[in-house]
Amino acid sequence: MKMLLVVVLTLICFLCHSSDGQAGPQVTLNSACCNGYRKVKVSKGLIRHMEMAPSPCPAIVVTTVCGRTICVDPTWKFAQAVLRQFKRSTAKNGSPSAPFNVRKCSKKK
Repeated sequence: MKMLLVVVLTLICFLCHSSDGQAGPQVTLNSACCNGYRKVKVSKGLIRHMEMAPSPCPAIVVTTVCGRTICVDPTWKFAQAVLRQFKRSTAKNGSPSAPFNVRKCSKKK
C-alpha cells in the first residue's frame, strides 16, 4: 500500500512539473517585452547594439554604450533607417563600425 502511494505521488509530481514546462518559455519572452516606446533620437556614436525584439513584442531595442536599454517604436521611419545602417555596419565582423559605438559613456560613477 505504501509503495502504491509513493508511486502515485511521484506520478502526480511528474505530471505537474511537465505541465508547467510548457508555460515557461512564454513567460520568459513576455518578461523581456517593452512596456512602451520612446521616440528619442539616440546619437549613433552612443549606440552599442540595436535589434528587433521577438515577434510577440514588436519594438526596436537600442542598447547604449552606457548600458541603457531604450525601446523604440518599430514603425518609426527614423528608427528603421538607423537599424538598417546598424545592420550594415555589423555585417562584416559582427561588431558595429563607425559611426556606431564610437563615443565613451559619460555617466558619472
